[in-house]
This record gives sequence, C-alpha cells and structure tokens, in this order.
Amino acid sequence: MSAPLHLKTLVPDEVRFILERDARLLVPVGTCEQHGPHLPLGCDTLIVERLADDLSAAFEILRAPTIEYGVNTATRRSFPGNAAVRRKTLHRWMNDLLGDWEQAGVDTFIILTAHGHDPHQEALSTLRTRRARIFTVDAFALDFTGHLEDPDGPMHGSELDTSLLLYVAPALVRMERARDFTLSGKRRTGGSIGKLPAHSPGSVGRPSVATREKGERLYKMIYDRIATRVLGAPVP
Repeated sequence: MSAPLHLKTLVPDEVRFILERDARLLVPVGTCEQHGPHLPLGCDTLIVERLADDLSAAFEILRAPTIEYGVNTATRRSFPGNAAVRRKTLHRWMNDLLGDWEQAGVDTFIILTAHGHDPHQEALSTLRTRRARIFTVDAFALDFTGHLEDPDGPMHGSELDTSLLLYVAPALVRMERARDFTLSGKRRTGGSIGKLPAHSPGSVGRPSVATREKGERLYKMIYDRIATRVLGAPVP
C-alpha cells in the first residue's frame, strides 16, 4: 500500500497529474464535541481521517484536508472545548470548497463523516455541484446487528465509537473514565438521541463493553463497505 495522497502536501502540477488519472477526491468531515469523559473531542474526526488515509493509500485517490467542525449534537449543558457550526454554515462552507475543487478538475466527491446528527447529515447530503457527483458516506449508518451488544439504542460515545477509537487511536481513550448511560422508553427507539439530557456524562450508550478487537472488526466492516459500494473495489 502506498502513502495517502494528501492534497495539502502537493504542488499544483502534482495535483493536476493525479486528477488526470483519477478525478475523485476524499473529503473527511469531523466534529469537535464531547463523547463522554473517556473519549477525545475529535473522536469523529479521528475515525474519518483514518478512513480517508487508508482509502487514499489503497486506491491512490486524492485526500482533501479535514473539515474539523460540524453541526454538534444538542446538549442541555456546556462541555469544555466543544465548538460547532450551524447547519447552513457547514452547507455553505462545503459548497464553496466543492465548487473550487470542481473547477480544478474533480469530478467525484466522497464526503466521509462519522456523525449521525440530523442537521449535520442534512448539510452534507444536500450539497450541489455543476456536474461532479457527490457521495455522502456516514460511517455509522451501517447495520451493526451481530457486531455490537446493543446495536438498536441511540449511540454517542458508545460501544461503537469507543471500540473504533480503541483500534484507531488507543492512546487517546481513557477507559477508566467510561460511564454507561442509556435512555429508556420511547427515547431508545430509532437511534436518534435528540438533545442530550443534562445528567448524562456527555455520551449515550455502553462504552464499558467496548474492546479493541471489536473496533478492528467494525473498522474493517466500514472500510470494506465504502471500498466496494462507493469506490468500486471487488467484493471480498
């Protein structure tokens, strides 16, 4: 596997040469928000950056600089370090960037995110270009039944996120601080958490059952799905 093709490290002639061979661009979009007392603020960002790097290296596709901020999950209290943009801000920001990259020769955008908050997804799924195709991929939108102990409940800083971080960036996970917090009744259905309750630790789910081994399996599942269904790799 070759090294990732980071757009920001290349000169214009190198970018032009790569786009003449393959005019696709991977664009990772993260967030800067709490995921409980045990995970870093850049949890979502770290996951999509790893995916973007691995896919770029394997397919020799250009990889754009990471968009570090998104539309955060609503909370009833503030958490130190959280920073977000509004839906329309993210939408306009991304449209401006995609427009410039399209003029430079990109004909296909693969937007990678790992944040299922509805306004965030709406901003990314309604982007417009003149001719270029756009694929918006939410890494958490897969069916994880059989891979998680609680795949149906709302998740944020949960078994899924925590397992992935234990695989992608284990040094940044503080498992001794992990606190399970689950919702009951109607709020458990549908996978949406709405606004985090004030008494939550900033996360929803069961991070205590997360493991690195689960994270590796989940990561490979997500990677393979993007590789085959979006980038056209043969099905393993």
